[in-house]
Parts: sequence; C-alpha cells; structure tokens
Amino acid sequence: MLKIKQKVSEPSAYHQKISDWPLGDRPREKLIKYGADTLTEAELIAILLRTGAGKITAVDIGKLLIKEFISLDRLAKKSYSELQSFKGVGPAKAISLCAAFELGRRAAVEQKKERKTISTPEDVVSIYLPGLRDAQQEIFKVLFLDSANHLLGDRLITTGILNSSLVHPREVYKYAIIESAASIIILHNHPSGNPEPSSDDIQITRQISEAGKILGIPLHDHIILAREKYASFAEKGLL
Repeated sequence: MLKIKQKVSEPSAYHQKISDWPLGDRPREKLIKYGADTLTEAELIAILLRTGAGKITAVDIGKLLIKEFISLDRLAKKSYSELQSFKGVGPAKAISLCAAFELGRRAAVEQKKERKTISTPEDVVSIYLPGLRDAQQEIFKVLFLDSANHLLGDRLITTGILNSSLVHPREVYKYAIIESAASIIILHNHPSGNPEPSSDDIQITRQISEAGKILGIPLHDHIILAREKYASFAEKGLL
C-alpha cells in the first residue's frame, strides 16, 4: 500500500487550509480569473479532490500523487483501487480522479475520430490505442464506416473475456444498420500484451464476416490492440 510521509516534502506556502489562503492563490479562484491552463497539475488535481486530509491540503496531495507516480501520465493510468489506497485519497476522491482521467482519454479519442478516413489498420490504431492501451479487461467495439471509409462512430458491444456466446453477429449488425454503415471494422484489446488472435477471436470473426456478406455490410478488418502492439486479420489474411 502506498504511504505518504507525515511531513510533506513540498509544503503549502501558507500551512493553512486553502480556504484561508489569499483569494489570488486559491486554485478555484485562479481558474475562474485566469483560466484552467494557468494552473499547475497539482492545483488542477486539488480542484478534483475538493478537500485535503488533516493538515495536508488538497494541493499537497496533488503534488504528492505526481511525485509518487512520477508523472501525470502515469498517474492517469492508475486504477480506482490504486488511487484510493493512497493516504488522503479516499473512495470519493479516487472516483473523481478516475472519471476526470477517463474523460480526458475519451476527448482525445473523439478529437482523432472526427471525419477520419480509415485506409489502413494503423489509422484505427492511432485513434483507439490511447483509450484502450491501459484497459484491464477485454473491450469489444464495432466501428462504422460510410461508403468513402469515413469513420461514422463506434459502439461498445461487450467487456470481459470474449467468446462467441458473448459477441453475437446480431448485436454487431443491429447497430451497423441503425448507423446506416456501408461496412464495419471490429476491434478489441488483449490486456496480456500479446496481440495474436485466439481461437475464439478467429471463430467470432468468421461468424461476423459471414453475417456481413448476407447483409451486404462487409467486415473490413478485425484489429486486436495489445498495449503498444496490434494484429490485423486483414493483414494476416484471416478474412
């Protein structure tokens, strides 16, 4: 379990509650007056935490979190249980941090998705890897493309260990029809870091591919993300 020292290594300037600080130095007031981009990472975290712990202010906790996990990027990858085990960060604070970090990841994905043309597996990887790289369970999505291979959107189908009973072609193509997709790509991650398709992955892909031929909405690819690696069924000749 992570612990923090009783003596804060980077103490607050005033050794007081943030509410007792001069208005110009309080994180919320600074954000309102000067904008969020003017705040330090510790100050932004403090706003999410709302309160400190005992004599330790929320800004102190923010500084200690970044110091403990080395960088904001590494901090953002920590799970709820890892965050709430840190002294001064209880369940409510951990939930706020997890939610904020997830919103940041999704915003980054949405920005990349806007009218993106999908020409290669790398195009899909560049969009979805940031959001799935650190996922601790398998996540299966279907991507919808128009006739010009523009990405129309995506839909989460299931989470957890994948098998053919959990991922059924009717679920995939129900949403493809709703979205008026001309074609689809399916995508999921391997938390193990090994991108090679399993027997279940191959069976699922065959079932969805056959259904697509009947419906006239072809399956262009099945891409497996595994941390920094990926595997493409199209590139492997498995479609």
